[in-house]
Parts: sequence; C-alpha cells; structure tokens
Amino acid sequence: METVRTERAPQAIGPYSQAVKAAGFVFVSGQIPLRPNGELVEGDFADQVRQVLTNVRAVLEAAGSGLDRVVQVTAYLTDMANFPIFNEVYAEFFDAPYPARAVVGVASLPKGVSVEVAVTALGGS
Repeated sequence: METVRTERAPQAIGPYSQAVKAAGFVFVSGQIPLRPNGELVEGDFADQVRQVLTNVRAVLEAAGSGLDRVVQVTAYLTDMANFPIFNEVYAEFFDAPYPARAVVGVASLPKGVSVEVAVTALGGS
C-alpha cells in the first residue's frame, strides 16, 4: 500500500490520505469543492462540481493514473435537485465508456458543502 499526495489538490482535512494505491488500483478519498489553497468554492453548483472533479483529476495524475482509468464513482449531493447539473458537469470530465457510478442524497457534508466525490481507478499502466 502506498499513499498519494499532491499540492495540486487540497490537503486532507482529517486523518486520511488524498489517495491510496493498492492491488493495482487507486482509491481517491472524497473530494469537496476546495481549491488547492484550502479556499472553499461557494456559489454556483456547477463551479463547485468542476472544482471537485479537478481535484479528483489532480490526485489521480499524482498517482500515475487519470480520469480515463476510473472504474467507479460515488457522488454525494445534499440536494438531489442538483442532479441534472451534476450530470452536465460530470460529462465534461468523463467520456464513454463511463465508469460505474452511484449518486447518493445526503443530509450534510464536511464544511457544509453541497457535493463530494470519491473514485476508484486502475493504477498507471
């Protein structure tokens, strides 16, 4: 098992790693709409999702992987009315064949954000 760390994504806000490489996979911890400097992206939900997926991409690249190697995505939304917006932005980052995915409605997320995304990807080739 190997931990992954990059300055191109926000640092962990608790006792966990940005990602872990194990058994040929990269397990990316849930990313929220924080810029790498720790500043929270507020306002437009689409901008928040873009920041989350930009963070995911940065962590995957630091692990020698990429969005094209993602096999599973779990997204958490505090308002399922934002689901169509999430899908629109998601499609900017992922191409077919799409990863398996679950989108879960939740009551709250860390720092009061509206979206969090965790992924599992194949390790670098």
